[in-house]
Amino acid sequence: MVHDLLILLSCQLAGEASVFFLELPVPGPVIGFLLLFSICLVRGRIPAGLETTAPVLLSHLSLLFVPAGVGVILHLSRIVEEWPAILAALLLSTWLAVAVTGLVLARLLPNAASAPR
Repeated sequence: MVHDLLILLSCQLAGEASVFFLELPVPGPVIGFLLLFSICLVRGRIPAGLETTAPVLLSHLSLLFVPAGVGVILHLSRIVEEWPAILAALLLSTWLAVAVTGLVLARLLPNAASAPR
C-alpha cells in the first residue's frame, strides 16, 4: 500500500510542480490525476495495488473535506461580503451543468423521447 500511495502522491506532486513552474490556471491535483490517467492508459491497465488502495482512500474521502470546511470558516467574513456573487456563480453553474447534461443526453439518445415506456 505504501508503494501505491507513493505513486499517487508522486503524481500529485508532479501536478503541483507543473502548475507552479508553468503557471497553469488549473489545480495541481487535476494535472496529477491526468498524469496518473495517462500512465494507466500507456500501461494498458491499472496497477493491481492501485485497485486495492483507491477504494480504501475513497472510503475516507469525507475526511478530506475537513480542511476545506475550516477554510470556509476562516474566510466567513469574506463570504458574508460577497454572498451575492457566490450565489450567482452557484446558480449559474448548476443551471449550465443541467442544460449541458440535457443537451448531451438528447444528442446521445435521439430516440429516447419517442421510445415506448
